[in-house]
Amino acid sequence: MSKSKDTELLNRLEKAARSGGITKRDFIRYSVMAGVTAATATGVWTTKARAQPKSGGTFRWGLHDGNTSDTHDPGTYVTRQMIFLAHTHRSYLTMINGDGSLGPDLAVAWEASPDASEWAFKLNENAYFHSGKKVTADDVIASINHHRGDDTTSAAKSLLLDVVDIRKDGDYAIVVELSGGNADFPWLMTDYHMAICPANEDGSINWQTGDGSGPYKIENGEFGVQFNLSRHDGWHGEGAYFDNVELIVLNDPNARQTALMTGDVDAVSLIELKTMALLQRNPNIKIHNIPSAGAITMPMHCNRAPFDNVDVRNALKLAIDRDEIINKITFGAATKGNDFHHSPAQPYWPNDVVQREYDPDQAKSLLKKAGMEGLSVSLSAADSVYAGAVDMAVLYAEQAKNAGINIQVVREPNDGYYSDVWLKKPFCLVSWGARPTPDVMYTLAYKDGAAWNESFWQNEQFNRLLLEAKAELNDIRRADLYREMAILARDDGGTIIPFFNNFVYANSARIGTPEQLAASWENDGARAASRWWFEN
Repeated sequence: MSKSKDTELLNRLEKAARSGGITKRDFIRYSVMAGVTAATATGVWTTKARAQPKSGGTFRWGLHDGNTSDTHDPGTYVTRQMIFLAHTHRSYLTMINGDGSLGPDLAVAWEASPDASEWAFKLNENAYFHSGKKVTADDVIASINHHRGDDTTSAAKSLLLDVVDIRKDGDYAIVVELSGGNADFPWLMTDYHMAICPANEDGSINWQTGDGSGPYKIENGEFGVQFNLSRHDGWHGEGAYFDNVELIVLNDPNARQTALMTGDVDAVSLIELKTMALLQRNPNIKIHNIPSAGAITMPMHCNRAPFDNVDVRNALKLAIDRDEIINKITFGAATKGNDFHHSPAQPYWPNDVVQREYDPDQAKSLLKKAGMEGLSVSLSAADSVYAGAVDMAVLYAEQAKNAGINIQVVREPNDGYYSDVWLKKPFCLVSWGARPTPDVMYTLAYKDGAAWNESFWQNEQFNRLLLEAKAELNDIRRADLYREMAILARDDGGTIIPFFNNFVYANSARIGTPEQLAASWENDGARAASRWWFEN
């Protein structure tokens, strides 16, 4: 190849890398073919192809899950609208980086006592709320306490039950005392409820005004419709390349996808998987397919008949063909579930637990044992939960017929699904975002008394193991404890987990993104507004 052609090829490769049209591996491979050493190609990728992001423009972000009943109260956060808005206009003590590691946000450093029962956090002294007030230890303490105490209505209360005391160590440091060791405590501070708000004089927080210390401040907006934000000049972190951000609720999948294709939005949080292959052929759109610890669950209320019978619960778990659902509903963009909420994307994964398979005959046998032959139940679903959620419920109903089970699929309204259906209807489909560790997930959704114990399952042995694992600093022993918990949840629990869904979303080719995208939520861990930029 001539030198001029080598240069021409490298220029094309650099352009493709800047637009996200080529991976680092392929960039280096083709660069070597053009006569460049691997070391030089790596340097070119870093300094030229992945050049410094550009600033400017208005980022229009279409979200798939928002309700008119949403609020600014961190204790009520549940929809993607609330979660993504929170990560855009508010800050947290810590954050999950693109590579899945734990990084700083308002806390610049943290350390534990030898038994992990006390954690000290040092705060960034250059962080400001949008109102102009500096972020101090008082704000952090009040924000954490918002989720504590007998009177709190926060869904995150169960995460903080081990907190005995929080005290400040000067204006820019806090110390958290726990009743026992918790090696994951800094990870808990990334939970989307733990947004830091300004403190009131009485120790409560001012969440009502929407004030925050995140990369963008709210100019105006309406829940369930749209929020308009502008860059926060006092932002203490990196990024925030856009001048303005528009968060637009587009619950309807066709409207959302059309808006992306016509250029009315620059990114969407969820695409229709059945059209993924078609969209991939569009040069103006980039698709991201990110394996995650997010999950689709089907909780059965264990405190209500017929789900109070463990044989009925296991019959329903055996009546679902996960392989067919993953093939036909997710188009392969998922990892098979095994009815315990611990993903291969999380640490301590128990890969030797026997996988439950589709077995309608065994399901029939269990129903006969329970005296529930010809079982009939209703299953609620809405497409705002997951692209194809209603189709999935219908497919499951067809599969269950082979076990003599009649499942009536109830299509629920998208708006208000999590306030009117989840935790209220005894059998429904739910979408869980990824949690960084099994302790966080089990504490939120399985622990006795947890506000989000969606199946209302109670198991004394599971709760005992959870406390033991939380304080265990030996990784081998901790993995063993999580394995025991997984088996208990699979064999006795009230939640069917068909799969751990990949986060599949898309954006305009004009958008530049980091090489690694966080797998904690869609759109780069819900931080697209601060981590992405316009290429041109």
